[in-house]
Amino acid sequence: MMRLVRWQPEDLVHRLDDVIEVYGSAMGYNAELLQTRRGYVAAHAGRPGFRGVATLGDDGSLLGFGYGYTSTPGQWWHDQIRAALRRDDGKAWMSDCFELVELHVRPAAQGHGIGQRQLRALLSGVGHRTVLLSTPEADEDVSRAWRLYRRFGFVDVLRDFYFPGDDRAFGILGRSLPLPAHIAA
Repeated sequence: MMRLVRWQPEDLVHRLDDVIEVYGSAMGYNAELLQTRRGYVAAHAGRPGFRGVATLGDDGSLLGFGYGYTSTPGQWWHDQIRAALRRDDGKAWMSDCFELVELHVRPAAQGHGIGQRQLRALLSGVGHRTVLLSTPEADEDVSRAWRLYRRFGFVDVLRDFYFPGDDRAFGILGRSLPLPAHIAA
C-alpha cells in the first residue's frame, strides 16, 4: 500500500534526509554533491507558491516526492532559462510560470504509476498559465521520466541546455495550464 499526501513547506524540511536520499538514488548523484543540494532544497520550501507532494509506503517510508513553486526573476533557474530564450519565447513561457523543480521516485518503486500521480497532483489546480521543468537529456524511448512528461503533453522549449557547473545536457520542457480533463482526472 502507498498513499499520496500533500506536503507543506515544513513537511519537506522535516523529511529532508529522506528527500535527499530519494533524490540521490533517482538521479545517481554522489554523496558530496547531495550535501550541497540539501541547502537548495531546504531554501526552496520558502519560495512563493510552493506546492509539494509525497508518496509514502504503509510504513511511512518515502517512495517519491515532488515540488515546485512560482518561477520569478531573481531565482537562479528562472534567470538561466530566461537568458537562453528568445525574448518573445521567454515572455510566453515565463511570465506566469509554475516551475516544477523536483519529481522523483525511489528506483525500486518506479513503474507503479507513482510519478504520474505525483505530477498530476502537483499540476492540478495550479494558478499559472504555464509549467516548465528541466530533465537530463536521455533516450526518450527508454527514459521513464521523458515518457511521463510526453504523456502529460510537455513539449520542447530548449534542448541540449547546459547549466553552469553541470556537464550534462538538459532538456527544458513546458506545457500550458490548466491540465486538460483527460490528464487531470
